[in-house]
Amino acid sequence: MAGYSDDLFYLVMGWCAVSVFAPHARERVNNVYRQVWLLGLGGAVVAGGFLLTSQDATPARLAHAVIVVVVAVAVSLAARKPGPASEALDDVAQAERAIGQWSGRNLYLAGTAIVLSGALLTPGQPPQRELPEYSRPTSFPREMATFIKVNKYLAPTCPWVDEIDAPCRSWLVNGRPFPQAAPYILREGKAPLRAPFVRSPDKKAVVYLDRHDRRMVYQDAKGVHHLTGSLPDTAVPTPTFATQNRYVALAKEGAQIFDTKDWTTVSVPGARQVHDLNGSGIVVTTAFQALVLDHRGKTRMSLPLRKTRDAYHLRPDGRYLVVIRGDQERVKTYDTATGKLLAGVALTFPGEDSLEVALGWSKQGPFLVRGWPSERVYYLDLETGKLWKRKK
Repeated sequence: MAGYSDDLFYLVMGWCAVSVFAPHARERVNNVYRQVWLLGLGGAVVAGGFLLTSQDATPARLAHAVIVVVVAVAVSLAARKPGPASEALDDVAQAERAIGQWSGRNLYLAGTAIVLSGALLTPGQPPQRELPEYSRPTSFPREMATFIKVNKYLAPTCPWVDEIDAPCRSWLVNGRPFPQAAPYILREGKAPLRAPFVRSPDKKAVVYLDRHDRRMVYQDAKGVHHLTGSLPDTAVPTPTFATQNRYVALAKEGAQIFDTKDWTTVSVPGARQVHDLNGSGIVVTTAFQALVLDHRGKTRMSLPLRKTRDAYHLRPDGRYLVVIRGDQERVKTYDTATGKLLAGVALTFPGEDSLEVALGWSKQGPFLVRGWPSERVYYLDLETGKLWKRKK
C-alpha cells in the first residue's frame, strides 16, 4: 500500500498494527508509557486538525484521520482489558506477567507511532512532469506591470536558457520587467522567434502578445484592451501604429484596424502588411496589390505590387500617396482620388549620403527622408526631387 500510494504512513501502520490489534493479555505497565501515549494522541489531534482546516482536505488526509481515530479507540479499549490474575509465583506465572507487560508497552508505543505519523506524514504527491527545453511554462505569476509613459523598452535576449523565468527572458519597460508580455513564440523545427511588442509614437501605449492567455493586448495608463482571442503561436499577427497614435493594425493573413478612441474595427481580407494609417485612410499590401482604403474598408485606389519592397506613405489629408522605391532611390506621388501619377523624381543626396528611410510628412508640411551614413534628415520637394537639410 505504501509503495502504491507513495505514502510512508502506511509503512508505519503495517509495522505497528500487530501490537495494537493483536488479542494479547496486557498487564498494567509503568505510567510513563501511558503518558507518552496521551501526549502523542493530543499532538496528533492538534496537528491533524490544523492541517485539515488550513489546507485542502484531500482524500488521503481524510483516510489518515479515520485511521488515527480507529487506532485511538483500539488502544483505549485494549488498555482497559487487564490480564488474568494469578496468585501463583511460579515460573509460568512470572513469564505470563512479563509477556503481558511487554505487550502493554508495545500497545502504547505502537499506537503513539501510528497517530503521530498519521497526522504529520504528508500524503505522497504525483511527480510533476518536467517542462521540455525551450517550451512555454504552463503557469506564471499574475503580475501586471503598469506605466504612464514608455520612455524605454528592451527586448528579451535569451531564448535558449533552461531557466524559464530568468530576467533575460522578459521584456523590460522603463528598466523594469514587464511580465505580462510574452517573450517568444515557438516555431516547429526552428529557433524561438521574439514575440511582437510595439510602442506608440507618443510613447503612451504598447501592443503585445499576452504571456498567459496568448491574446494580443493594447495597454496604456488607463488599463488593457484585448484585441484578439487566444491565438496559437503560428497565428500571431504583426502589430503596428504606422507612425500615428490613434489606430492600431494587426496583420497576418488579413488585417484588422482598431480605432483606440471608440474601438470600432475595420477588417481587410487578404492584407499581409499595413504600411500607413491616419484619419483619412489606410495603406495595405496584399499578395499582388498595394491598396489605399477608407475607414470603412472601401478601396480608393490600387497599384500593382512589385517584387522588391517599396514604402508607402499617405498624406494626412488622404489626397496623395507617396511610393518610395528604395532600390532605385526614386519617389512617385499619386492622386488617391484618380490613381493618376502626379510626379516621379530621382533622389540625389549631397556628399556620400544615400536614402536610408522615408519619414513621412512633417508638421510643417514638406515630406521628410533620412540619409545614410550621416543620419541627417532632409526635406524633399516631391515635384522636383530637391533636398535640403532640416534645421534642428
